[in-house]
Amino acid sequence: MAVCRSEERLIGGAEDVVVIRQVVREWAVSAGFSLVEQTKIVTAASELGRNTIQYGGGGKVMIASVSDQRRRGLRLEFVDEGPGIADLTLALTDGYTTGGGLGLGLSGAKRLSDEFEIDSAPGKGTRIVIVRWKAF
Repeated sequence: MAVCRSEERLIGGAEDVVVIRQVVREWAVSAGFSLVEQTKIVTAASELGRNTIQYGGGGKVMIASVSDQRRRGLRLEFVDEGPGIADLTLALTDGYTTGGGLGLGLSGAKRLSDEFEIDSAPGKGTRIVIVRWKAF
């Protein structure tokens, strides 16, 4: 996967999530994503941005346009230095929450993405990478 261009944004509060939604939508439009594809990546970005604040105490997102031999896409990498996630399997289960929400943030973001990778452990923070692809 080749990175064509990238941009980093800090996530410290709800206003940053609004900006990230707007920026991701702009990148998705420039990648030629359909309205449905745009909505999926923006919704995933919003969920992961909110989780970065609520559970990680803030962090950052790296937005990158990527390509390979057959397709182009967007890669979003969310990183925080929060307490980490003790049980990733449980955290990815629909309906599981420690924050009083619907428990669809991580599992929903995974369903809305073509690729989903999570790396987290207690005391180590969390890193989540999602990719949404579009064929050339």
